Amino acid sequence: MAGPTDDLIAKLKAALGPGSVLEGAEAAEKAQGGWSRLGTPRAVLRPASTADVSTILKLCHAAGEPVVPWGGKTGLVEGGEADGHLALSLERMNRIEEIDVAGGTATVQAGCVLQSFCEAVDAKGALFPLDLGARGSATIGGNISTNAGGNRVIRYGMMRDMVLGLEAVLADGTVMSSLNHLIKNNAGYDLKQLFIGSEGTLGVVTRAVLRLRPKPMSQDTAFVSVESFEQLPKFLRHMERALGGTLSAFEVMWADFYKLVTSEPAKGKPPLPYGHPYYVLVESMGGDQAEDSARFEKALMAALETGEVSDAVIAKNQDERSQMWALRDDVGQVGRNWPIFTFDVSLKIADMDGYIAEVREGLKAKWPQHTLMVFGHLGDGNLHVIPGTISEHTPESRKAVEAVVYGALRKRGGSVSAEHGIGLEKRPYLGWSRSPEEVALMQTLKAALDPKGILNPGKVLEPVAPHARAAE
Repeated sequence: MAGPTDDLIAKLKAALGPGSVLEGAEAAEKAQGGWSRLGTPRAVLRPASTADVSTILKLCHAAGEPVVPWGGKTGLVEGGEADGHLALSLERMNRIEEIDVAGGTATVQAGCVLQSFCEAVDAKGALFPLDLGARGSATIGGNISTNAGGNRVIRYGMMRDMVLGLEAVLADGTVMSSLNHLIKNNAGYDLKQLFIGSEGTLGVVTRAVLRLRPKPMSQDTAFVSVESFEQLPKFLRHMERALGGTLSAFEVMWADFYKLVTSEPAKGKPPLPYGHPYYVLVESMGGDQAEDSARFEKALMAALETGEVSDAVIAKNQDERSQMWALRDDVGQVGRNWPIFTFDVSLKIADMDGYIAEVREGLKAKWPQHTLMVFGHLGDGNLHVIPGTISEHTPESRKAVEAVVYGALRKRGGSVSAEHGIGLEKRPYLGWSRSPEEVALMQTLKAALDPKGILNPGKVLEPVAPHARAAE
């Protein structure tokens, strides 16, 4: 497909003003720093308002020119790949418009960085519970477009559960403003759900109304070791019952990953000795520090007495708590096993042990020297699976690894994407986790909202040529 014409670029520059359209080296520089391939865009468009986004899409729709929305560029599935096309960066649309603590809502622009937003909400005495490793660069719009999950899904749900209303611009420039502030609103179709998790393929999210929660007054964190996989769900359900709804995180690390993030050159130190097959970072957030800490300790002691856990250490202060979480967040250490391939899967907890065993065997048969790092949000069924020390990092070796990882997943009815989306990378496997009828309905929605196929083309769904749509 030919890139954007000089005439279209000139129209965009005239409409948006100085500094809003980056080309050449400036555009290439903006494409750096992503966590997956972004390519080299022909130009990077930097709107300052919803009206600017509308203008951009009107012009591009008229020209039939593809537009690739960008958030914080922290995606892992090539959902922001824009080689030779126009990238639409929401970085300038980063204002927090309102924080209404009494009403439990906040209105924010899509380009606002997650960490900045959470800190602003915290300063007002409230909580926005989404938390993930890329918090310092991921944006609210990106979180919405991928239906981000993170560390607290077990208590607060996915990003979908935190969005009350949103504003999005459709492919032809139409502004769909549904900035609902109500928790209960059953007046017709819930249109915001079309855009949450659709990875910028149905519309560009520009603003959102997000649900806030009361700021926790207590926080208790512990690291525990567990001797068998069967004990993990037992421990999870025990803590859920014993903590009376305050369990906020249950992060499990397989032994290899735990050792990786606690041995040099990693800076982390092991809070518990090596030699156990599983380590769990468990956290509770409640309303009274003294009472909640006592309940937390009592719950851990009970688990120790029943043998659900074999050892435990409780963080005594914020520094120790931060050190524990730093281990879970130090995912970059997996690069020591390069070449690596990253996977983000979801499946029933009961199937996880057999699944990982099958993946290990499959990898061993092809790459005897392989490594396999496994960790994740076990409480919500999400595992991050990272094979490493594969012979080479090529498209062919990726497909061979995918055959092992996704093959074992497919037979167990799991999902190839728990929280990172489909993008380009997982598109060939969408049908492994969705039925033909579901995929067909997705194509119908895409054709209805983006008939020219200009919004993030080729991501999530196989592209359909305009003439093919007309024939249908």
